[in-house]
Amino acid sequence: MNFVKSRGLTLKKAVSPAAAVLALIVVGLIPSFNPGPVPAYLTITSVTILFYIVMSVSWSIFSGPTGYVSLAAAAFYGVGIYTSVLFGGSLPLPVLMLLGGVASFVLAALIGAITLRLRGVYFTIFTFGLVQLLISLLLWYEVKINNVVVRTIPSVGYNTVFYALFVLMVLVILAAIFIKRSRFGMALTGIGECEDAAAHIGVNTTVVKVIAFAVTAFAMGAAGAARATTMISVKPEIAFNVLESFLPVLMVIFGGTGSLLGPVVGAVIFSVLKEQLITKWPKWYMIIFGTVMILAILLLPKGIVGAVKEVPGIAKKLLLLLMTLIFAAVGYVFNSILAASGVAVSGLVFALLFGIIGFIISVHLLKHLMKKAWKGAKIDANA
Repeated sequence: MNFVKSRGLTLKKAVSPAAAVLALIVVGLIPSFNPGPVPAYLTITSVTILFYIVMSVSWSIFSGPTGYVSLAAAAFYGVGIYTSVLFGGSLPLPVLMLLGGVASFVLAALIGAITLRLRGVYFTIFTFGLVQLLISLLLWYEVKINNVVVRTIPSVGYNTVFYALFVLMVLVILAAIFIKRSRFGMALTGIGECEDAAAHIGVNTTVVKVIAFAVTAFAMGAAGAARATTMISVKPEIAFNVLESFLPVLMVIFGGTGSLLGPVVGAVIFSVLKEQLITKWPKWYMIIFGTVMILAILLLPKGIVGAVKEVPGIAKKLLLLLMTLIFAAVGYVFNSILAASGVAVSGLVFALLFGIIGFIISVHLLKHLMKKAWKGAKIDANA
């Protein structure tokens, strides 16, 4: 114990890395639950989750500290997909991911050098327009020059893609931690707080922004190249799907923008919810997804992780977890009741939706009770 204290370690600092390593080991063992040739649903869903963790954490590396809201994720993701379209089958997956990452890095560096002099909504609009421009150019090239629209992509198997994205996720998270703690990360934070002041003290703000923008694009392009091999076919509208530009933003906001854990939590919850809604409730998918996002922004402005941090004490945090699980269980039971009448959708869908609603209600209830207790203590002290 004295040694631990002498090293400046605390239980919280020691447990957090251990928990992270344990979580990585458990996630890495997922494909072993299904060693057969046909991928299990768990493996397929895990590939989607890993992909969105990479996209969300990558987005937060640049947009989180700087405040520049980029909607170019679909552009870099699409470049990665078409890298697999062009070279898939002739090159191994790690090389495809490297090529997709480099291609996206170069595109982001060129675009960033021009557009990152813009600020605020002007930059956001331009990045959104970039995706539309790439779709139009690629459609014209495919139809007019190649006389094709749909391209096929050779598959490498879900287990291979899983491990490739797993390694990429670990590297991206480590890169995010390193950048946040480095002088480069301090420069990004300075740009977000006051770009003019950062420039005044010697920070080359344009160069810093371009490098960070290109680094995040590299990860997105590599993720796109890997995920492309799970698709049977692809066309420009799918490769450069505009929704893929918004989802990382929504996941980061939902999870919380103040920490690295926020994008991970948001990506996990929204990935599962997205897959379940598309599969079980496709007609209502966008309505439900949008409603949940609006409620989260209005009632959880700091995201899930931020809301948990605002609840003091382990006991209250455990109570919050228990109340959330109770709501999730109610949702699962509600689906079972609907199943008796033949209109059930999915127990997991209702568990997630009820769990999210329960979390929001529980957070606000605990805040109200704490505020009431604080006022009572203040009155007693004055008396």
